[in-house]
Amino acid sequence: MKQTLRSTAAAKQRAALDRQYIRRKTIPYKFSEKHKEYIRRCTKCTFNFAEGAVRAGKTVDNIYAFAHELKTTPDRIHLATGSTMANAKLNIGDCNGLGLEWIFRGQSRWGQYKGNECLYICGPATKYKTKIVIFAGGAFSDSFKKIRGNSYGMWIATEINLHHDTTIKEAFNRQLAAKRRKIFWDLNPDHPKAPIYANYIDKYRDLDAAGKLLGGYNYQHFTIFDNVNISDERKREIISQYDESSIWYIRDILGKRSIAEGIIYPKFAAITTSDNDYLKITVKQAQQLAAQHQLLQITIGVDFGGNGSGHAFVASAPTIGYEKLIALSSELHTNTDIDPEDLGDLLVQFVKRVIATYGSVGQIWCDSAEPVLIRGMRKSLARAGLGNISVGYALKERVNDRIFTVTSLCAKDRFLYTEDCESLADAMRTAIWDSKKIELERLDDGTSDIDSMDAFEYSFEHDIKYYIEMVS
Repeated sequence: MKQTLRSTAAAKQRAALDRQYIRRKTIPYKFSEKHKEYIRRCTKCTFNFAEGAVRAGKTVDNIYAFAHELKTTPDRIHLATGSTMANAKLNIGDCNGLGLEWIFRGQSRWGQYKGNECLYICGPATKYKTKIVIFAGGAFSDSFKKIRGNSYGMWIATEINLHHDTTIKEAFNRQLAAKRRKIFWDLNPDHPKAPIYANYIDKYRDLDAAGKLLGGYNYQHFTIFDNVNISDERKREIISQYDESSIWYIRDILGKRSIAEGIIYPKFAAITTSDNDYLKITVKQAQQLAAQHQLLQITIGVDFGGNGSGHAFVASAPTIGYEKLIALSSELHTNTDIDPEDLGDLLVQFVKRVIATYGSVGQIWCDSAEPVLIRGMRKSLARAGLGNISVGYALKERVNDRIFTVTSLCAKDRFLYTEDCESLADAMRTAIWDSKKIELERLDDGTSDIDSMDAFEYSFEHDIKYYIEMVS
């Protein structure tokens, strides 16, 4: 009897508490189908990555999905990070009235847990089980020290590309004992070869595609056009502030990965990442030019790898009168341990492919720093019945003279490339100036593909004077 009375009293107390937490106003969420689908997949996946343009709604999606999991997760302590703690609290905790403190309003309070800023959550939504979300910054090399000592269930991070790698690794380590491990990241587009892609987002994508990533991979790309909460009028207003040919438009509005500062070929990068890439022609169009004898001699440039760089082949040809320069085909081989004879065979395969596609190859220009490899390539070509193709040394003129030739051609829309030149196009989009040098010098630190650039420049540098005469 006493037990029954106690149970009845507890039920009444719980009902009273529930009435206390009744929300007088709901948060006016509006999600497009694209956002809804991403949020649905969050319930099934460990890795959830939202990337894209500004004002696209990426952070809101992750907060909503994170909050939904908080209600039922068996883990008690969770992590929320930004580039700084203030950034994390502003963008994840508040988020213009859509953050965690608003979702759990009346059931949450700000406080501290073991010296860390945190949000305590306890109420009907969590069935009165206390959840603790610790907020921390992650931009600096020693930021990881603030999140040590705890085991976290879930981790939500905003602007993950601004986090230091030691923070990312430590956060992952702190989740090893989680009962329901989940990661929610958002970011604006970064340098296409930024570590956050190479080491995590794209790496996990490839592992997932190969069936080797356990837990599930959920990636979605968003733009401002996917956000139904912004009126068309406001979208037009925001877009009007940008130059549509600028890298910032590509990044902030289209949400595509690109380099923001110091890019060597800004016009090429902007055009080739837009929806109107008029510099790219099809292989079939290039074949028609060759069939109509509009292309002069096809030449191939070869750059040899070493010390972490790759072996690159690029075929190009000028049109009649050197009116245009067309990159026809490119290859990059990142395995620098290739046997010299195998490297010769790779060149033979490339040459045969170019001949099969366009009819001929007139000349091959190679990096003069590797005479032994060049002799080996001559032998490989001779064995394949291609000994009539001359293999010579690249001039290796001043790099900036080569760069400014291409810059001038791009400025006048006199440079074109085919879809068979993706390695070269990617190299041109990511080539940047070295910000640490007073004089203009191309950055060569492994973050961009200098090898494809060198091979391309070797292919046309013997004719630079003709292109310059046309420019002037």
